[in-house]
Amino acid sequence: MRVLVIGSGGREHALCRALAADSQVEEVHCAPGNAGIASVATVHPVRATDPADVTALAGRVGADLVVVGPEAPLVAGVADALREAGMPCFGPSAEAARIEGSKAFAKEVMAAAGVPTARASTCTTPEEAAAALDAYGPPYVVKDDGLAAGKGVVVTDDREAALAHAAACERVVIEEYLDGPEVSLFALCDGETAVPLRPAQDFKRAYDGDAGPNTGGMGSYTPLPWAKPSLTDEVMAAVVQPTIDELAKRGTPYIGVLYAGLALTAEGPRVIEFNARFGDPETQVVLDRLATPLGGLLHAAATGGLTGLPPLTYRGGAAVAVVLAAENYPASPVTGGVIEGLAAVETDCPDAYVLHAGTTLDDEGRVIASGGRVLNVVGTGEDLAAARAAAYDALGRVRLAGAHHRTDIAAAAAESRETDGTL
Repeated sequence: MRVLVIGSGGREHALCRALAADSQVEEVHCAPGNAGIASVATVHPVRATDPADVTALAGRVGADLVVVGPEAPLVAGVADALREAGMPCFGPSAEAARIEGSKAFAKEVMAAAGVPTARASTCTTPEEAAAALDAYGPPYVVKDDGLAAGKGVVVTDDREAALAHAAACERVVIEEYLDGPEVSLFALCDGETAVPLRPAQDFKRAYDGDAGPNTGGMGSYTPLPWAKPSLTDEVMAAVVQPTIDELAKRGTPYIGVLYAGLALTAEGPRVIEFNARFGDPETQVVLDRLATPLGGLLHAAATGGLTGLPPLTYRGGAAVAVVLAAENYPASPVTGGVIEGLAAVETDCPDAYVLHAGTTLDDEGRVIASGGRVLNVVGTGEDLAAARAAAYDALGRVRLAGAHHRTDIAAAAAESRETDGTL
């Protein structure tokens, strides 16, 4: 099987790495890729949001499966064009991808499906925004209705800051704050059937102690030793399957991965957001622990074949990912810096590896930072404490001027301080 992955981030590097390890996959291609992806896949230039360009590339490489990684190509209709050309595609149609492309649409679908989520209002004027803020109270949650690369959400006790964010967006969803630990759950979907992957937890704030602005994610870990064993089954029954059924009823069957971002409240799991693609950086740790070959799973989802698959299997132990971010991320990341120390991770860190997110190669073959989130350093071990130690030991060998990272990824869970396991 030849697989083409569309995208250029850490999520796509993790996907390509897992696909390359699948004995059923003969060739892995990625477009446009990055400096790290080039080590596990053949990279190609492509306009990722151009359906015709992606479809033509898939034909040239003879792809048996196309996996669309980022949300923007999905919303642009890349999956639709591939299916119209008769190519199996793992990724929802443009209409189904509105589950991420429009927060208001997602709320509408959840209401129709009876999915538990926060009360919310869609606002287009300052007056509507002010009324909604007063109705729900602090902490204020204000979400840009459109795609915002994981950075369109403001959660603040500052009413003026909340109003300013609302004013900067054409349309926003303002909702009540959901209190409780946050969990990410991915479900592979074939239009009717959904199969869950292992849940993970990520860290959205830029700095230690959940301080600073929201980001696309600064780190993640799996498994969640504090979560009750029935959590995944509960979320599949109350959230994922009703959402898939509602979209199918509307004539827009959901094919791909449905990401459910959840708050585990005192009343049970509530949806914070849906994404139409694998979450980043949770994908990095979930795929690290997945033992079931990935290529066959994604092909089954793309071709309506998830029913009857044997249960997924996982490697023992834990995985922790820590993001190395460029100077001044997420505001105005400084790019162009040379990344050093990557070879030392390969030679000296047997329980860790680096996934590239925002990197490229210069004319001298050096790895250069080209984005806000530059690298994901993944550590593995028999438990979260060992995985954390491996990740941070490896990260300490990498050098990029001005870069920053959080030092507390998975710390509470590793020290069993997060909860008593009853959630």
